[in-house]
Order: sequence, then C-alpha cells, then structure tokens
Amino acid sequence: MKTPFTLLAALSFVLIVAAAVVTGSLIAASPVLAATTAAGTLDPQALSWGLAAAAAATAFSSLAAGYAVAKVGTAAVGALAEKPELMARLLIFVGLAEGIAIYGLIVSILILNRLG
Repeated sequence: MKTPFTLLAALSFVLIVAAAVVTGSLIAASPVLAATTAAGTLDPQALSWGLAAAAAATAFSSLAAGYAVAKVGTAAVGALAEKPELMARLLIFVGLAEGIAIYGLIVSILILNRLG
C-alpha cells in the first residue's frame, strides 16, 4: 500500500504539470495569442487563466509540501528518538518534502515570465 506522502507527492506533481500545460497551451498553442504576446498585449481572458494557473501551482504545491513535511517530520522525530545516528538521512527526507513547494514556485515563476 502506498503511503500518504507518496500519494500526496504524486498528486502535487500532477497538479503542477497540469497547470503548466494549461498555461502553455493558452499562450503558445494559439497563433493569435502568440502574435499578441510578441506585440506586447495579451488577451485578458488568457491573462486571467495564466494568473490562475500560477496561483494554483504555488498554492497546491505549498499545501502538499506542508502536509508532507508534517507527516515526514513527525516520523523523523520518532525515528531520531530511537536512533540518533539517522539524523543525516532523516534531514534528506524532510528536504525532499520541502522541495515540492520549491518546484511549484519555480513553475509559477515560469508561468508568470511567459505571460510577460
């Protein structure tokens, strides 16, 4: 059976990829939007969808990272109480859980840069 952390990490990754795909398809796939982006103006509806995708990428990845750090952190403290020599390995797991939020922030920055 999969752990909640694994399922949450997979869900957040899917949401980040979906937000990036939606924004990329709104801006790059349409020739009209690509031409207006090069000219410096952007359709307000495409802009609002792009901003919503950037906000969703940041929000969902931050929520997923917070939940993952809570679950991994409590397990790490419990394991550390029994075996203090596991400190370095446990820090890696907590750092991986925090990386989910950083990936979401990077995706939202890329989305906002693409919007201009």
